[in-house]
Amino acid sequence: MDYRASGKTGSRIAARLTQLQHPVRLAGRSNSTNLPGSDHIHFDWYDESTHTKALTNVDKIYLVVPILDVNPAKVMIPFIEKAIHEGVKRFVLLGSASVPADGPVFGSVHQPLSNLAPEWTVLQPSYFMQNFTEGQHVSTIKNTGTIYSATGEGRVGFVSADDIAEVGVRALIDDKPHNTAHVITGPHSLTYGEAAQLISHVIGKTIQHISLSDEELKVGMIQVGMPANYAAMLAGLDQRIRENGSEDQVTDTVERVTGRSPITFDQFVQTHVGTWK
Repeated sequence: MDYRASGKTGSRIAARLTQLQHPVRLAGRSNSTNLPGSDHIHFDWYDESTHTKALTNVDKIYLVVPILDVNPAKVMIPFIEKAIHEGVKRFVLLGSASVPADGPVFGSVHQPLSNLAPEWTVLQPSYFMQNFTEGQHVSTIKNTGTIYSATGEGRVGFVSADDIAEVGVRALIDDKPHNTAHVITGPHSLTYGEAAQLISHVIGKTIQHISLSDEELKVGMIQVGMPANYAAMLAGLDQRIRENGSEDQVTDTVERVTGRSPITFDQFVQTHVGTWK
């Protein structure tokens, strides 16, 4: 089963599992799916009446924390306990390379999951390459030729959601449970300025990285409707990238787990050049 199946990784994991002829149930607040060969049920983290049906005839689950919730453990841990009681054996959780097992948000679920679940994996990816094509940066790249962050000259091991999904699929279907956290990165770490230069070179238009203060980033996110506590958490992640190099790492996880090399940022840009034109 795949919770939050419309997200960047969930949709890709569901599609890949279906391609490999594994039965997939998509669970989320949306009432429809465009994925042939899967079934879809209504699911809401905050509505316990939707949980029992979601767990019927399920033995493996891919979990994504509810968006904009700084304390997802409050709803997720009781659900995980219920799932184990109902016979679910294996759990794969989407976390973050920036957040340790004892950290906020993802971390509040990571540690309890590893203690509770018979079989478990936590995916800890670096920042998604798809943030430039499906996320917060795509509109500013297209409309103003800018990318905003508070990361300064901090480096990030940008990784494709396709590679994250492939690791997630292996964690779900491999005979032997992984029972570990996988830090997942691309093959290189880049500053946002370097990422902007690579995009500029390919699309033939100057793209600039605008470095914000932590407060400017937080206020900007609040102005577009993000809760203040969640905006502060995200701004804090950028601060740690800038000051502590928290995302300046490259791992061999993709190749080691999937047997294939991770997508480079240049390959990603070449593939998605039409997105910014």
